[in-house]
Amino acid sequence: MRAIAFSPSQQWDSKIQTRLPNSSHTPIHTNPNLQFKTTRHPLPCFSLDSSKSQTPLTPITPTTPPLVVVGSANADIYVEIERLPKEGETISAKTGQTLAGGKGANQAACGGKLAYPTYFVGQVGQDAHGKLVTEALRGRGVHLDHLTSVAAAPTGHAVVMLQSDGQNSIIIVGGANMRCWPERLSDEDLRVVRSAGIVLLQREIPEVVNIQVAKAAKSAGVPVILDAGGMDTPISQELLNYVDIFSPNESELGRLTGMPTESFEQISNAVVKCHKMGVKQVLVKLGDKGSALFVEGDEPIKQPVISAAKVLDTTGAGDTFTASFAVAFVEGKSIKECLRFAAAAASLCVQVKGAIPSMPERKSVLNLLQSL
Repeated sequence: MRAIAFSPSQQWDSKIQTRLPNSSHTPIHTNPNLQFKTTRHPLPCFSLDSSKSQTPLTPITPTTPPLVVVGSANADIYVEIERLPKEGETISAKTGQTLAGGKGANQAACGGKLAYPTYFVGQVGQDAHGKLVTEALRGRGVHLDHLTSVAAAPTGHAVVMLQSDGQNSIIIVGGANMRCWPERLSDEDLRVVRSAGIVLLQREIPEVVNIQVAKAAKSAGVPVILDAGGMDTPISQELLNYVDIFSPNESELGRLTGMPTESFEQISNAVVKCHKMGVKQVLVKLGDKGSALFVEGDEPIKQPVISAAKVLDTTGAGDTFTASFAVAFVEGKSIKECLRFAAAAASLCVQVKGAIPSMPERKSVLNLLQSL
């Protein structure tokens, strides 16, 4: 895999940016069960008007280092169709609506809904879509100190074509996710990264931003999970050097390695290529076949899918899985417990339409696990 290259004009914009309202924080340190360096720095304390939140902000205590998600925020424009249109064909949608989404915002909302202290670092435009995403995150208890509103680009958005069987096809417009980032992230943004319990990244923002974040996290001993979803381009070796867990689905793994991934044996061979590039742990999402964590030198740990009563919409299921795994991981659960917790959360997610609206609460996940 070769390094991805961005044009400077696509990456940076020196336009004035503004910060959205602050949220709650107190000094923290890492979970002692995690095998990473434990350097931490205290964070400032802010508060958010709880009357505007559907889900109260989860307080951060010395034993709950936050989940920090750096990534994209989108307005997802849903159209429900019986099938995808053929080339040159126009078809009618049964319904259409706009909901908050984006892989980064999805994962942050999931952390908030699971009642784990979660920060989101990202960008939205100063438009109606930006307000939609902001209110959705605030309503799920996500701390918004590091969500930036930019004047020079619209909020990113995606057209989600949802078919009757619950499967979807998505077209993404980057907007503020891909433009107007500062050449260097602010000290405040990097400080919250270094003080995290775990950091989640995806590939719907410029890779140079992900590299800065991952490098800062690595320097403080904070584990980094990179979700492979987003841009269908090679990942640079520089970014992979700072990643602790790489998490593709089977199709993303195939595209990024150039290898077939139709069988578990083929998936295992493709993972070996990731190991050779320095990623010791690869968490593969296998759709209706479950998931598996491959740790270099060990046998893979498999988790079967937890069947859903009815699949209405798979949008956001992968983000729910990754974020739920991260929450369980930073809480010190065993890998098998992390995988099972994530599988249960994803099972609940696909039973509700929309990405952020489908993120389950912790109580629902625990109840499902207890019922199995």
